[in-house]
Amino acid sequence: MEVVEEATSTNAVLAQRARDGAPEGLVVVAEHQSAGRGRLDRSWEMPARSGLIVSVLLRPTVPTRCWPWLPLLTGYAVGRTLREAGFPAAGVKWPNDALIHDRKVAGILVEVVDTPTGMAAVVGIGLNVDLAADELPVPTATSLALEAGERGTPDRAELLGELLDTLMETYGAWQRDGEEGARRLRAAYRDACVTLGRDVRVELPSGAALLGRATDIDDSGRLIVEGPDGPVAVGAGDVIHVRPA
Repeated sequence: MEVVEEATSTNAVLAQRARDGAPEGLVVVAEHQSAGRGRLDRSWEMPARSGLIVSVLLRPTVPTRCWPWLPLLTGYAVGRTLREAGFPAAGVKWPNDALIHDRKVAGILVEVVDTPTGMAAVVGIGLNVDLAADELPVPTATSLALEAGERGTPDRAELLGELLDTLMETYGAWQRDGEEGARRLRAAYRDACVTLGRDVRVELPSGAALLGRATDIDDSGRLIVEGPDGPVAVGAGDVIHVRPA
């Protein structure tokens, strides 16, 4: 594990380590990130020492057609870690945002990197731990401190260890167990996904919007939305929950 006081982006640091030949499992953690990025190229940062800012290097051996599951796998692992840490309302919004009571507590960005020994995946996770209400990036966000109440906020170091253990356990089973592992991951993700069963608005990369009911996750990790013209498989887009949980 490599711990740095500040980085423009832990994903950028780890991507360079990957190009330099770093092995799978290398972790970069920063106390402060000054130029982080989220999905859809959104900017992202948090006050120093108020959260977990971590990137993990993976070198999957499964076929590349399966790699779209990596963001979903990571989101599932974050949600599971939070539930086991005492936040039973934690779930995942498709594809990979972790929510507590429908408020975002963690974001994930997975980037594919070309390295001398083959393609690699850099998995970046940003988790709001100790942020106060006036430090949240948007009104729809939350933090573990705000959700914990009198119970107290988990120790960041312990939480990081639990998160990495859960992520690598989930990733290892998915790789090792072939079709059965893929089936189990899909079932576990569906159970944890708070998007399913809700009315949603999906803002598609084309600029169009799709309104409908989120009904399923297919074998490729796409969200199935029952729209006015029938079911549509969505592989990328920004999902807004319309119907309350």
